[in-house]
Amino acid sequence: MNMFTQFDSPTLLGMPLIMLAILIPWIIFPSASNRWVDNRLPSFLGSFTTFFAKTIFLPLNSPAHKWAFLFTSLMFFILNINLLGLLPYTFTPTTQLSINLGLAVPLWLATVLVGFRYKFTHSLAHFLPEGTPNLLIPVLILIETISLFIRPLALGVRLTANLTAGHLLMNLVSSAVCAILPMSFTTSLLIFMALMTLTILEIAVAMIQAYVFVLLISLYLQENT
Repeated sequence: MNMFTQFDSPTLLGMPLIMLAILIPWIIFPSASNRWVDNRLPSFLGSFTTFFAKTIFLPLNSPAHKWAFLFTSLMFFILNINLLGLLPYTFTPTTQLSINLGLAVPLWLATVLVGFRYKFTHSLAHFLPEGTPNLLIPVLILIETISLFIRPLALGVRLTANLTAGHLLMNLVSSAVCAILPMSFTTSLLIFMALMTLTILEIAVAMIQAYVFVLLISLYLQENT
């Protein structure tokens, strides 16, 4: 069996289920209640949201604070998709480059447009540093333009590559456990313990990559506000 088939979009009766995989993280979130005191899960989510917003927006300028709701929602969305994709018989939409680029390109483009709207001269100055020799002006403008347009591609590829590599490694190690079990129970047990460690590491990677994705977009926004 091809181990890359785990990244194929699941289908049921010929209908793709990727939209269901994308919408499930919003369905499992607890809705707001009229209670004076919330239970543990809403309290934890509220504390986590406050901590995340302070961490992301503390170094940003005041105009960038309007993006707080968008960035927080994006963080929770990517985080839940990454974590739910580690469960058995599930699918991780963020292992698809098209999904990640669909998130990265509009957000990156929005930060660029904000910069050209509010700081037009400053945004243009990034393409040509002050004091550049005349012979290097075309080269530097070309390099800075390429570096600007490669940012959303880097965002999407980074998220896709990290999650895909982790899933492939877990698949290989789990296959080794089943293959070695008839020959050596001890070796299979050691590999299984390594698989548990790898699973914990993959959970950490899923959380870190969601944070890094939003953090990089916030840095792009910081340059343009």
